[in-house]
Amino acid sequence: MKLLQTLLSTEASWTDLTGDLSPEDAGLVLVFGLRATLAKPALFDEVRKRFPNARVVMVSTAGNLADIRIEDEQLVCTALCLERATLRCASARLETGANLDTLCQLLGSQLNAPDLRHVLVFSDGSLVNGSTLIAAFNQCLPEGVTLSGGLAGDGTDFASTLVGLDSPPTTGVVVAVGLYGESLRLGFGSAGGWSTFGPSRTVTASANNVLSELDGQPALELYRAYLGPEADALPAAALRFPLSVVPPHQTKAVVRTILSIDDDAGTMTFAGDIPKGASVRFMRASYEELVNGAEEAARQAVQASELVICVSCVGRRVVLGERTEEELEGVRSIFGQTPVLTGFYSYGELAPSGHEHACQLHNQTMTITSLAEELA
Repeated sequence: MKLLQTLLSTEASWTDLTGDLSPEDAGLVLVFGLRATLAKPALFDEVRKRFPNARVVMVSTAGNLADIRIEDEQLVCTALCLERATLRCASARLETGANLDTLCQLLGSQLNAPDLRHVLVFSDGSLVNGSTLIAAFNQCLPEGVTLSGGLAGDGTDFASTLVGLDSPPTTGVVVAVGLYGESLRLGFGSAGGWSTFGPSRTVTASANNVLSELDGQPALELYRAYLGPEADALPAAALRFPLSVVPPHQTKAVVRTILSIDDDAGTMTFAGDIPKGASVRFMRASYEELVNGAEEAARQAVQASELVICVSCVGRRVVLGERTEEELEGVRSIFGQTPVLTGFYSYGELAPSGHEHACQLHNQTMTITSLAEELA
């Protein structure tokens, strides 16, 4: 695998950071940028001109990763050329009233082939239900094929997100990149670093990702009581206090971030489904716990070490603040100096969890996909 990581400024100037890949030889370019920057059509044209033969995937973010640095002003472009493995891309736009299950099945069928090993998914993060997205892909992908990626971000504005394949990015788009061949080596990691507090409670009323009741009591009222003075800063404060959710008939918890609250209805809307009957606990974290979580994710994924794609949650960035880059330094300390590190801060992270093969939607989590090729 040959790689080139470079920055593209709003004035259309390039700054190469690392790698030995000639732009003309690139087969795929991952472009991460803040929505306002990514929305400028001239910048897509500039990427296309620089990488004329590559498939171009563009994703809006809540922060772009260029090695251990968070880059908000420029686009981070990571180009790669697979030397033995191959790739194929597909995309679709979720139109009003369309079925997300059907869209995912369409993308899966377009990528399906006997030597498909892994699928990278980059999805709109505002209009697409991440839980539905993952359930649909897990159902339609062949057994043994792994999946990871992330939901696009929009800083802390939560207005709209953009994704595109070989065209200027727009809302509602899902892009899937299929990776093929036995030469691929893959590693996955996911860890949070959050600690639970308070008693376990049962979801007694919910609809998809909208939570109404816990233990028969209004969920928002309980949440405010646990936050105390922090409740005055809702909904922004919710990024600091997610929920640990154990779905019915399961033992492993996932973390769910609150996106919005409805004071009139007494409900909370999350970045993933909160099923009725699930057990939940409130969560909080320290700086050190979050950095340790990032390092643990890196340890899980360290077996492949040419390209490292980190997708971390916007909530982690909010909590860590000026210390956010410490979690990237933690990842780099585990992988060493060799691999190229890229990625973004997201509205939802997609990765296998622990020893489970199937992909899960995560919130408030550092997820890592590491890639490498074995050469003959």
